[in-house]
Amino acid sequence: MANTGHQTNEDIRDREVRLISESGEQLGIMSSQEALRLAEERSLDLVKISPSAVPPVCKLMDYGKFRFEQTKREKEARKNQRVVEIKEIRMSPGIDVNDFNVKLRNAQKFLAEGNRCKITVRFRGREMAHTNIGQDLLVKFAQECGEIAVMDKSPKLEGRHMSIFLSPKPAKDTKK
Repeated sequence: MANTGHQTNEDIRDREVRLISESGEQLGIMSSQEALRLAEERSLDLVKISPSAVPPVCKLMDYGKFRFEQTKREKEARKNQRVVEIKEIRMSPGIDVNDFNVKLRNAQKFLAEGNRCKITVRFRGREMAHTNIGQDLLVKFAQECGEIAVMDKSPKLEGRHMSIFLSPKPAKDTKK
């Protein structure tokens, strides 16, 4: 069996242990040999739960079942973890209405999936003189997504790029 951090049965070398039954009731402090004998009588394993306690805490349990349940819980926790991606949408200050609407639909789709969006306006050449057009474009974009998203920060100019971040609004719990 692979080492999972728990000492079991004969691996427990402590002279005295505090024993807990399989139902969770305290059986008191006893020698590890006596606890091991009790575990064998009940066809269970003696597992050291809290090695740092004085005396160490051991529990009578079916170790195979315990490991199975533990790996099952870990798999479930890993499955429920979700990495939030940041999707970037780029446009220029002179974007056409239809192109704007296509990018808006894409952003709404990304936000509905639970991803954050970075909306960037790229200024080229003399467009840098009219950063207010880009700022108005980003504010309009954020307002259009207002029902499903929240703007994290106001438009910020970094070099030749102005950007905002949109995060999906938290889902309201309808389950009770």
